[in-house]
Amino acid sequence: MTPGAKSIVSRLTVFALGLVLWFLPVPEGLTAPAWHLFAIFAATIASVIVGAFPILTASVLGLGAAVLSGTIKPAGAYAGFANATILLIIVAFLLARAVVTSGLGQRLSYLVVSRFGRSTLGLGYSLFFVDAVIAPAFPSNTARAGVLYPIAYSLAEAGGSRPDESTRRKMGAYLMFCGMASLTVSSALWLTAMAANPLGSEIAAAHGLKISFASWLLASSLPTLLGMALLPWLLYKVFPPTARSTPDAPVAARSALAKMGRLSPAERSVAVTFLAMVVAWGLAATMKLDSTAVAFTGLGVLLATGSLTSKDIAQEGDVLATFIWFAALYGLSAQLNALGFMGYLGQRLGGALGGLPWIGAYVLLLVAYVLLHYLFVSQTAHLLALFGVFMDVGVTLGVPVTPLAFGLLFATNYFSVLTPQGSSANLLFVGSGYLTQGELYKLGTMTTVVLFVLYLVVGTPWVLFVMR
Repeated sequence: MTPGAKSIVSRLTVFALGLVLWFLPVPEGLTAPAWHLFAIFAATIASVIVGAFPILTASVLGLGAAVLSGTIKPAGAYAGFANATILLIIVAFLLARAVVTSGLGQRLSYLVVSRFGRSTLGLGYSLFFVDAVIAPAFPSNTARAGVLYPIAYSLAEAGGSRPDESTRRKMGAYLMFCGMASLTVSSALWLTAMAANPLGSEIAAAHGLKISFASWLLASSLPTLLGMALLPWLLYKVFPPTARSTPDAPVAARSALAKMGRLSPAERSVAVTFLAMVVAWGLAATMKLDSTAVAFTGLGVLLATGSLTSKDIAQEGDVLATFIWFAALYGLSAQLNALGFMGYLGQRLGGALGGLPWIGAYVLLLVAYVLLHYLFVSQTAHLLALFGVFMDVGVTLGVPVTPLAFGLLFATNYFSVLTPQGSSANLLFVGSGYLTQGELYKLGTMTTVVLFVLYLVVGTPWVLFVMR
């Protein structure tokens, strides 16, 4: 079968899937709009997974179908286009361009290479290390991605790897996915590393479990640190960069740093602006600062100082496409939750698991919680929709509160790479051009499965031991 024929077949298949779901009887307990929106959303995601359409095409077709069919109202469908987190990501794309064009990214990459650059694997571990160190000061993993991405991009470019088919696998594709994977585990390590963590701890408190900064770190430490040690090596084995050994790179990097000399005015401007933004993001919760406003202010400063120009912005051609598809999927996902579909699934799941021993119910609840992330484009939205429901169901089935709460909270972090749209923190790396949609889904599934097993097999007994 020719590629064109395969494309036609796959498109007809997902279209048929949507129609079949649409015309099936509406399950008792759901409204017709909730079920019809699920049919549209399922067909939209399926079309991306099987390669029927690119994610931009699939998302805008899904959004249009949902509104034109009268399934959801326009205001709800378009809410993602005014979402602060999505706007933060778009601004972060532009800020990352300033790091690259000013030369600061190249300087940072040389610094990293000079210490860790004897191999591409060492560079992968360096990204995990940097992310873990800065994570507790960032309540937004999205904002943290804006710091990590320019470093990964500059490291790739310095190694001669660019977002084109001939060189992307040299090291850029590996480093970009390392950045995404790093954010999943660094967010699980610290209570303050992701916005959903403290929200979940508040919900857990209603079930009698009090989680402090210290108790979270103690409970997460063993499985998360093992994940940080394992993932760069595992990705290196299953998704190997073509450039592996770079024994001369540290010496060359130190030589290049010497030639660069002192920071240029543009580098100083970008460095000072980024430092101020990092401090503001770190203090955002304490000082009640809006992270997106901080990013817009930083962008304005860089434009005013000439460190970033309209010509530089024009080079970020994929930004608009990323904004459109993520905002579209966000709107569909949020409406799916608002119409009661997620709560319905949780209640039906509770009924299906009745009579199981608590350990069986615990495992199946975690599996279901992770798989349902295919329907979400936000970790926080997922937690707000389902964490409380799953806690209620688990407690009713006799699952101990402590391992259940921590298991669900850790999953809220590590399932972020299950799909390219699984977290707003992914978008910078997804939009880099180094990774294909197929690679993102395959690597995301593998990473999620590995971390699920790790947190289940190692994390559960560890939590039971240290939280006695």
